[in-house]
Amino acid sequence: MNSHYRVVVIGGGVVGTSVLYHLAKFGWKDVCLLERSVLTAGSSWHAAGGFHALNADPNIAQLQAYTIDLFEEIQEESGQNIGLHMTGGLTLAGTPDRWEWLQSAYRTFQSIGIEDCRLVTPEEAGELCPIMSTEGILGGMWADREGYIDTTGTVHAYAGAAKKRGASIFEHTKVESLEQTADGWRVITDKGEITCEHVVNAAGLWAKQVGRMAGIELPVAPLKHHYLISDTIPQLEEIDFEVPMTVDLEGFTYLRQDQKGVLLGIYEIDHEHWALDGAPWDYGIELFQEQTDRIENELTLGFERYPALQEVGVKTWVNGAFTFAPDGNPLVGPVRGKPGYWCACAVMAGFLQGGGVGKSLAEWIIHGEPEADVFGMDVARFGDFAENRQYIKETTGQFYTRRFVMTYPNEQLPAGRPLKMAPAYSDMTEAGCRWGVSYGLEVPLYFAPKDFVETPTLKRSNAHDLVAAECKATREAVGLLDISGFSRFEVTGEGAEAWLDHIMASKLPAPGRAKLAPMLSEAGKLKGDLTIFNWGDGTYWIMGSYYLREWHMRWFDDHMGEGVTLSDISDKMVGFSLSGPNSRKVLERLTVDPIGDLKFMGCGSYDLGLLKCKIGRLSLTGELGYEINCSASEHIALRKMLLEAGADLGMREVGFNAMLSMRLEKSFGIWSAEFTQGYTAAQTGMDRWIDWDKEFVGKAAALAEQSGSGPAQKLVMLEVEADGADASGYEPIWSGGALVGFVTSGGYGHTLGKSYAMAMVNRELTSEGTELLVHVVGAERAAKVIAASPCDPAGKAMRG
Repeated sequence: MNSHYRVVVIGGGVVGTSVLYHLAKFGWKDVCLLERSVLTAGSSWHAAGGFHALNADPNIAQLQAYTIDLFEEIQEESGQNIGLHMTGGLTLAGTPDRWEWLQSAYRTFQSIGIEDCRLVTPEEAGELCPIMSTEGILGGMWADREGYIDTTGTVHAYAGAAKKRGASIFEHTKVESLEQTADGWRVITDKGEITCEHVVNAAGLWAKQVGRMAGIELPVAPLKHHYLISDTIPQLEEIDFEVPMTVDLEGFTYLRQDQKGVLLGIYEIDHEHWALDGAPWDYGIELFQEQTDRIENELTLGFERYPALQEVGVKTWVNGAFTFAPDGNPLVGPVRGKPGYWCACAVMAGFLQGGGVGKSLAEWIIHGEPEADVFGMDVARFGDFAENRQYIKETTGQFYTRRFVMTYPNEQLPAGRPLKMAPAYSDMTEAGCRWGVSYGLEVPLYFAPKDFVETPTLKRSNAHDLVAAECKATREAVGLLDISGFSRFEVTGEGAEAWLDHIMASKLPAPGRAKLAPMLSEAGKLKGDLTIFNWGDGTYWIMGSYYLREWHMRWFDDHMGEGVTLSDISDKMVGFSLSGPNSRKVLERLTVDPIGDLKFMGCGSYDLGLLKCKIGRLSLTGELGYEINCSASEHIALRKMLLEAGADLGMREVGFNAMLSMRLEKSFGIWSAEFTQGYTAAQTGMDRWIDWDKEFVGKAAALAEQSGSGPAQKLVMLEVEADGADASGYEPIWSGGALVGFVTSGGYGHTLGKSYAMAMVNRELTSEGTELLVHVVGAERAAKVIAASPCDPAGKAMRG
């Protein structure tokens, strides 16, 4: 063991060895892995080893597809047999909603280029898995590239391939502490000290402790998970193929063949946590006693789905621990304030996602950003609020319990809520507000009568008419929206202007003005669709998406300039927006200041009644609008004052569902849909805000795209002939039988009474009037490209 390495990876499971392998594969040889026991000791050795295509996040599904492609490569490169069984896989649907969802998911896979899937009938499913009862099955989805592997062999294949490329591995070497240095990290082990530039926490069940060694509290928790391996099943001895990897979503089970028996795994409703502060250091190749009473209901469903199990015994029980994050996705990436410290934790589906995680993290360490958009597993998607023990326990337990439970797009889940609430939360709840959640904060969705209950659905909700009424009130009078769920960063100091001018690709606003500002990475990919406010006193604000707070703060910190003071004031400053033709009239009743002189995209400080507020004249609805910011202690008073002033002007409180409908009618893109770190400014039309005459982060890459052939796909507006359901995102778009794009977001335009979608399509098909086809909840619908901003295309309302 050397005294210095460029990277030290902590943890010898499938994730740690994959990270090590990819670092070496991409050219970094001076890297090592430390394992406190032996490779696989933890969760890897007892994992079921199944792999499948399905994931709710299409970006993660693509990384899973990469992992599956990698299996044969590492087997050949290492010379280690990984026991690869490409049996194919079945995902079953046993309710009408689930079958509808599966048909929709099938189309999503097509949109991201996964072409080895098809829908199957119950009869075909029964032929593919002859030991299965098809009673109650409405259909299924078949995927060619699903199956299982030998978990121990796979870890050793990653490790062997890494060593062949120059990496080092040291077993029986326990990390006892970490110390941050000027150049990186000092890793203190029971075998001596190592210095390194980068340290990777891939410690699995011990990730919590390795995080605390660096002063980091990771939102991870281990839960127990059961599977059984049956004795030989006579029926399997009679067929000449292996039964497929089969997931029975309504039965909470997954099944694969194991020699001439089967492995049956269970995601039980009655979950059980273990070792919330991390596994004991001496835990390793161990299991818990099976708890058949806790899994009785799911076990019964499994034996009913596979009747052959009722005729044979159980050869082996496995009850082991896996580590979960609050939403079930991995925690990957750098940690703000800890240069050179990287996470590769909570990879619950390690053998399915480990290859993609290793690739992305290695790219991130070496090149500064991963090739894929990995926000869905970025450690920065959680903030300090997620460090709370009870929050972690509630949310990880909820995810585990709902692993195979269908969640609808309009369904709100209860775990970890309510946590953060704007001051007017109670008053708004009394007024009928229904809430969603963003980064731990309750945000308004819509307002409803006291006894109204929204029905979960894949189609248009029974809240449809309520949202329509909110849109109508906003377009015709004035809507009041709580905008506490926007991020706000304050920038001051002698270097503030120069720093903002460098990090933002747009021109900066003049004093008393606001400006839309794209922010790019060095590779020319989007890092934000932000709004910059110049308050005229040397103070700037950056406003954006509330749930990107930690993500953006990490970016700002990594690119900080001299003489700049940056503060996240998102929880100190809150507010409301007014949108609609009567917006100005409401404000004129509350101030003697010349609010009527405030031009579109102007901003300033105004007295409203007893309050001093910062006001910007802009609106995401496309109407005459104002964003009114106040301190958190003034939030209740501001709401009351605005409601009283607008009482006879048709004012109505509205939620973000209405705002999203109205922004779609204006073709205003939003982050995580039209704008992501996977897209460039030219793809999305954000290049129209770029100031090409200055230097800024990402300029070289953006110029190269502009001077080259340009992006292969561009953002367009679609009108869809929908029927009771609207596109939401990642639906495939077709022309002449060929896949030509996908939906970025969609919904119903209540003002114009039409279904719309924004979409990335091949650039030769972006002309107005181009006829296309799109799948909406699995059903084929006609669509056509239309001009942007079908509602008030000239923008007269918001500029009036």
